[in-house]
Amino acid sequence: MTVTAQPQPKVAERSRARAQTGRGARRGAGPVTYVILTCLALFAMGPIVLFFFNALKTTNEYATSSLSLPTSWQWSNFIDAWQIANMGAGLVNSVIIVVGTVVLTCLVAGCAAYALARLEILGANAFISYVLIVSSLPGQMFLVPLFSMWSKVGLYDTQLGLIIIYCGLFSPFATLLLRSFMIGIPREFEEAARVDGASELQLLFRIVLPNAWPGFLTIALTTGLSAYNEFLFAVTFIQNPQRQPVSLAFFTFQQGFTQNYNLISAAGIIMILPMLVLFLLLQRRFIDGIAATGLGGS
Repeated sequence: MTVTAQPQPKVAERSRARAQTGRGARRGAGPVTYVILTCLALFAMGPIVLFFFNALKTTNEYATSSLSLPTSWQWSNFIDAWQIANMGAGLVNSVIIVVGTVVLTCLVAGCAAYALARLEILGANAFISYVLIVSSLPGQMFLVPLFSMWSKVGLYDTQLGLIIIYCGLFSPFATLLLRSFMIGIPREFEEAARVDGASELQLLFRIVLPNAWPGFLTIALTTGLSAYNEFLFAVTFIQNPQRQPVSLAFFTFQQGFTQNYNLISAAGIIMILPMLVLFLLLQRRFIDGIAATGLGGS
């Protein structure tokens, strides 16, 4: 005879009540959440959409109203802005600067974060305090000494000099962020690898880095956006128009065409579109990476 175990009444009632409570909570929070997210999306995307509509207007339409929809869609404004502002060369220069900054920052911050999170280093806490203090200092403090130093060593008016400056600006924050990711990685993985005879370099490249790649993706995104949008150091250390990033190309174009706001809007859309698309793509991959590695929690 086969005996089928029946669930206890109290346990069954408790599970049923928990399920009903969860469904009710989700139903109650759903509309409020959607309304809040919709308002935030409109607040974030509204200026960009208005900027896009102004880029498609004629000069007379923009002078009449900058908040209305365009009556005649002037797609040629984007072509004119691309050619007159030399946006192509500016975007290529920005890609070189952004990629170089991201690679160098990830390399420097990754090594420093691994040393602070995993190695027994004398004075590590003092160094972390130093990094915190340095990351809070404004970059304008270093303009004059950097200008003098870069002029002497031949890095002035070069993209390499600007990449090194950006790496120095963004590495402290990147180091602290990566350290927090590496501390969250269980040490049992490394201990098991050490039992198998793995060296410190093998632990770094085969255990720590694969599990910390969401952190690298985060600092790559934040560093790339900061380097792409940075203006002060770029306008100070880059004078050759052939080496200027897109932010300087847009600034020069805006100064020369102060009355043609529709072309300025078109050039602005061209400037922000690559980073907007890249941000959306990397944001999704970043969330997927956290879920895949289990660092996001349950």
